[in-house]
This record gives sequence, structure tokens and C-alpha cells, in this order.
Amino acid sequence: MTDRRIAVALCMVALMACMAACGGMGTHHGMAEEGDTVRFRYATLLTVVRYPSHTHVEIKNPWRKGVTLRVYDFDKPIERAVVTTTSHCRLLVDLGAETAIAGVCDAQYIHVPAIQERLRSKLLADCGNSMSPEVEVIVESKADAVVVSPFENNGGYGLLEKLGIPIIEAADYMEPSAMARAEWMRLYGILFGKEREADSLFHVVDSTYRALSRQAIKCPKGRSILTERKTGSVWYCPGGQSSMGRLIADANGAYAFADDGHSGSLALPFEQVVDRAGEADVWVLVASGAPLPTLSSLAAEYHGYKGIKAFRTGEVYVCDASSTAYFEEVPFRPDYLLRDLIQLLHPGTDLGGFKYYRQIE
Repeated sequence: MTDRRIAVALCMVALMACMAACGGMGTHHGMAEEGDTVRFRYATLLTVVRYPSHTHVEIKNPWRKGVTLRVYDFDKPIERAVVTTTSHCRLLVDLGAETAIAGVCDAQYIHVPAIQERLRSKLLADCGNSMSPEVEVIVESKADAVVVSPFENNGGYGLLEKLGIPIIEAADYMEPSAMARAEWMRLYGILFGKEREADSLFHVVDSTYRALSRQAIKCPKGRSILTERKTGSVWYCPGGQSSMGRLIADANGAYAFADDGHSGSLALPFEQVVDRAGEADVWVLVASGAPLPTLSSLAAEYHGYKGIKAFRTGEVYVCDASSTAYFEEVPFRPDYLLRDLIQLLHPGTDLGGFKYYRQIE
């Protein structure tokens, strides 16, 4: 064999060895494995691929198109997590994964009996404020993940990122619809080893929501609605393409800002809200704790409310977030809120009564 042929043969052997080695090293990252992509019906920010050795998760950045927010590779289900948001605590309880919650933040605001009982029994840790959690307590909890609610330009997570614990950025609230957000429960089911339970629950939510929407669309166009109230110098109204905006549309109701293309809230001056939505038939708002708003207290709070039609007719409804599980349930059970909205916007429709709203005194 000539020297040239020997050199070529040696190069081929080295190349084959390199390819074999690279294949072994890349297995965990899905380079040499065939994966099954999880199909989502509504969620737009998720890519999940299931490989024999691990699950690969990518979360798109909702604030920067074409940019990835986080990438994860999980070899096994999360066994212990610090959960900083009340809605995700409630979801994990509903999925039967409450024992995987090793710690929580903002404990005083979590209206989930199972979580409060575990706090009293010292079965999970109180990690303090969600905006500045107690890192030492998180370390002591032996958590293998932390679930946080991200926001635009948050500047990172400080010491939390230096722990080497995966930070699950729960960007579900940035999805363009209530059902898209709710479908994230399928991701959390996969991450916490409750995939079957999550798929089953989502099937119930999806089928119920669509059935309610079909029922609403058969009714004549519903009443017009105004939501929330003035905060400081502005009134935050849901954009037409926000979760609430689309919920109103699915309830076949009329909404003054339905033609707006924003998926978030609109920060508007009071005068613009009154000009566009002051003649709305019904006004709904969320409050927390006693004393709940009354017509008298609203008038005392801001005299301009008297010019709103729903105020004058007494068609004002309040959700008491301290005595209902509104914030805990609605993110992953939009069918509950849709049922309330249909009954509000189509008087006489009996769907079992209101779950969250009550007409104020």
C-alpha cells in the first residue's frame, strides 16, 4: 500500500472514530436521536421534543420575535420545585403533584387549601417575596427547579441564577389567548411527571370552553362590557387581542376595544375610556378583601364613575379575589371565566350561576 493510501485509510479511520464519539456525546442533546415533537393546538411559545433519553424544551421570547427565551433538557421529572406563582401552585395541586412543591413565594396570597396546609405542617418552605426570594431557603429546600413568572427586561435573576438550578420561566401569561395559556399545563405535566393527568385535564378545559363558545355564538349579540377601573391617572383596558378581549369575543359580547390589535393592556386616560366605553351595559372589576366596592364607595373614589352607564343602572359586578380562587384558577381554567361572562352578557342564560362575580350593593 502506498504512503498516500495509508494516509487516506488512517484519515478515514480517524473520521469514523470521531463521528462515533460525536454521536455518543450528542445523544443527550438530540443530535443522534430521533425525537417525537409534542403537538400543541393553541400554545405558540413552546417547542417540546421527547427523546428516549430526555425531553428537550424551548420557550420563545414573547417580547422579541425570533429570539429564544430559554432552552432546557430534562432527563427525568422534576421532583422538588420552588414555585413562585399562585396559579402554578394551584395547577400542580390539580394535577396531583403538590408533593413536588418544595417551597413557595408570597405565601400569604396563595388561596389554595392544600398549599396552606403544607405550609402549616412545615412540609414546604416559605421562600419570601417572589421579587426577591430568599436564596438560602431555596438552597435548603433542595429544589431541583424554580418556577418563576418572567417579565420584559427583568435584568436576570441575580443570585438565583448562580445556584445552578434550572429556572423555569413560566411565560404562559404572554400567550395570545386564554386557551393558548391554558395549554401550557401539558408542558408542566411533562416536566413534573403528570403528563397523563395534564392531557386529561386539558381535554376537559378545551372541550368545555368550545362547547360554551358554540352556545354563546347561537345567542343574539350580547351586552357590551367594560372591565377594571382607573388606577392612578390611567385605566388599563384589555387589548382586543388579549386573553380577556378574546374571552369577551368568545362569549359573543360587545367590547369597545375589540378592534384593537394589542395582546396586552391599553393604558388609557379616563376620558378616552368614557368616550369609547362609557355606554357599556355592564361593568366588571376585580377587588381583593374587605371592604368590597359599593356604588357609594366607587363614587367617592372617583366622581367620574357616575358618568358611566353601568354605574347609573347598577349593572356593576365585582369579583372578590380574596374569597374566590380567581387568580389561582382562571389562568388554566378559562372555561370557568367564560361561563361567568356568558351569563353576564346574555341575561337569562342559566349555566349554574356565577362562580366569581357578584352584583355590587
